[in-house]
Amino acid sequence: MNTYTVANKSLTGSPSKVWRVVGLWALGIGVVLAAAVAWFLTTARSALPELDGTVSAPGLSAPVSVTRDGHGVPTIEAANLDDLFFAQGYVTAQDRLFQMDLMRRAAAGELSEVVGDLALKHDRQQRILGIRAAAEINLAQLGPEDRQQFEAYARGVNAYMAARREKLPIEFRLLHYSPRQWEIKDSMIIAYQMVQTLSTSPRAALVREQVLAKLGPELTSDLYVNTSWRDHPPGSEQTQKQSSGTSAQRIASAAKMNIAAGQNDQLWHTWLEPFFQDEVFPVGSNNWVVSGAHTVSGKPLLSNDMHLGHQMPNLWYEAHLRSGSFDVVGVTLPGYPYVIAGHNQRVAWGLTNVAPTVEDAYIEKFNDTGQYLTPQGWKQPEVRRELIHIKGKNDVALDVGITRHGPIVTELRPGEMRKIALRWTLYDGIRGPFFRIDSAQNWEQFRQACTQFDAPGQNIVYADVDGNIGYQTTGKIPIRASGDGALPVDGSDNSHDWTGYIPFDKLPSVFNPPLGIIATANGRITPDKYPYSISVEWESPWRTDRIFRVLQTEKKLSAADMLSLQNDTYSELDRFVADRIVTAVDHAKDPSPQLRKAGDLLRNWDGRMSADSAAPTIATSTRDELKHLLLEPKLGPATDDAATDNDAAQLGWKSYQWMQETTWFENVLTNQPARWLPSGISTYDELIAKAAEQALKSAPGDLESWRWGVENSIAIQNPILGKVPILRRWTGTGTNVQSGSVYCVRAVGRAHGPSERYTADLSNWDATTLNTVTGQSGNFLSPHYMDQWQAWYRGYTFSLPFSKTAVVNAAAHRLILEPK
Repeated sequence: MNTYTVANKSLTGSPSKVWRVVGLWALGIGVVLAAAVAWFLTTARSALPELDGTVSAPGLSAPVSVTRDGHGVPTIEAANLDDLFFAQGYVTAQDRLFQMDLMRRAAAGELSEVVGDLALKHDRQQRILGIRAAAEINLAQLGPEDRQQFEAYARGVNAYMAARREKLPIEFRLLHYSPRQWEIKDSMIIAYQMVQTLSTSPRAALVREQVLAKLGPELTSDLYVNTSWRDHPPGSEQTQKQSSGTSAQRIASAAKMNIAAGQNDQLWHTWLEPFFQDEVFPVGSNNWVVSGAHTVSGKPLLSNDMHLGHQMPNLWYEAHLRSGSFDVVGVTLPGYPYVIAGHNQRVAWGLTNVAPTVEDAYIEKFNDTGQYLTPQGWKQPEVRRELIHIKGKNDVALDVGITRHGPIVTELRPGEMRKIALRWTLYDGIRGPFFRIDSAQNWEQFRQACTQFDAPGQNIVYADVDGNIGYQTTGKIPIRASGDGALPVDGSDNSHDWTGYIPFDKLPSVFNPPLGIIATANGRITPDKYPYSISVEWESPWRTDRIFRVLQTEKKLSAADMLSLQNDTYSELDRFVADRIVTAVDHAKDPSPQLRKAGDLLRNWDGRMSADSAAPTIATSTRDELKHLLLEPKLGPATDDAATDNDAAQLGWKSYQWMQETTWFENVLTNQPARWLPSGISTYDELIAKAAEQALKSAPGDLESWRWGVENSIAIQNPILGKVPILRRWTGTGTNVQSGSVYCVRAVGRAHGPSERYTADLSNWDATTLNTVTGQSGNFLSPHYMDQWQAWYRGYTFSLPFSKTAVVNAAAHRLILEPK
């Protein structure tokens, strides 16, 4: 007799009877699964927007035409600006409503309300930083014209939500909530999150303080280099060799400050970590413009690719906005009106991050009664009460202390014992420049618009149809009574207080430079003897230097050359490292066969970070080991990266993460100072050979199979649907090998890279090209969910229609929004 247990019931009988029962049970499960799949697909499909025909849109004063091209890029034509921005909000919500809601919640610290306490730590961070509170305060500074346009955009978003209340994106159904009404402050909050993403100062300042306490001024000055002979400030005719280093005198002066080092030597690992990202990524960008003297057409070419963390859908939403004389196309930020980077009928522009030092850490002195010391005596801090709603649990109350400098952010650095207040330009309010930038018709109007570009600080390249090119630094950048924001300072007196902002007309600006080439890639943009401190965190100069070297050619350039440069995978840094490895191998007394093989591969390498090559992996792995061997004797062994809440975590060699660490690295390997040579190693060749041997321990036996593309692979997932294994394949890109690296013009990593690639052709706007990473739509059933992915991945692009004829010829869908 056979006994089987099915669904907790004992069955006794023949196997055939049992299997009939099992079959019925399996059939039932199959029916349930089929029903679930059918519901899922039906619900997702119902959320697809109308792309053709006519829909009623209460709030419009006249009909609006929305023409989409083959990639879902809309051209929105309205009779007036109020209707135009209403329609921009409506159309963006059609494709990106869930992303917009997620972005405003992530920025405001309201994710726990919909995903539970998984997001509580993130929400506490955002509430402490006060992103929502700052945006609400900033609303009072909006001018009447800006307010009217923001209100129109919000009405458009709300009109779409009202019309589709029963057909919202499936993510809302899966998380069991409905989005609240869109408000002006939500657009401000999203803009503030972009400022936060592009700000990095306090995170490095506190580690730099600890490094200084341990190593002293000389070695710290070596490590925190902030200039390079490879720098190309806009307007400079050529690279000039100069001292590469942070002022040792300044570091020495800072060392005398009576500020005790903190008890915990961790990084502020969560300071800027974006929600749903597993990797802290570098942010940066490339932009350049060449005059007509360098081009086939005789008119300027302008290119821009902004590097950010990848999202699904991608961050930017392409759109063309047209009403009367207002006619502009480019990338927009979902949840925010206007075009951020692009062109109108006469001018084009592109952006990169300046990374100005606009966040200072002040060490406040508190007494036993909770007061803090000011130049006028002891004062009670203000308290901002935050209430965090958590799905399925009780609310969490959070009291944030606020001093004269800003909120106390000590909690964001686990184990920190001091009261650290954050001074940030964001708290002073920021104006919005984009309507004026979008409307500018010449250099003078463009520069005037940039006076209101308060944050984030940007490098803007410019070109116009008259053949002019230009560059402008933007941003509210503080002037300090003393210091430059590189280190935490005493907050009890006014010796380090901000005394104002650098006047706009003193910010770096260039118009029609003789060279006819302007390029930025987050590196130093200040000329020699510039009187103000803009940043202590310039990016390393490798990308900028490469861009200049490619553009300074005798050949006449075309738009195809611009795209080729955007996809350039040559790494001067790693070619430099490879040369040092080859020399070290050649001088090694008894190199292993594997080391000899590595030397041979590098000897014949062209410096390109190709996915199918082993040479890039050897060079980068050796560079990592060299950093380890150089820094561990000075800073100590690596701490456990996972010990983010461990008060006992100590400063270690991995704590050193600096925008220009590769400039320090180049200086050390070039100048070979004895002070950096580890004990027991007699020469730098010996050191490099040892690092290479260590790196090769991770390599396979067949060294040529150690492919760079595997080490540098990319996989972009949907933030919600991608968490379900069965859906991951259909809602994400999958894992793909890729060429390039963070030090190439094609600056890519596992979780970041160019968020768009844009080239404006001033000889013919319809020859302008633009593509984003994945696509226009956030709905995985839309044909525009990932129809740009292959172009981004393989390095080709699409035309961006602008003229009325080109828009009509490219039209795939036409929707009319009718007033009700």
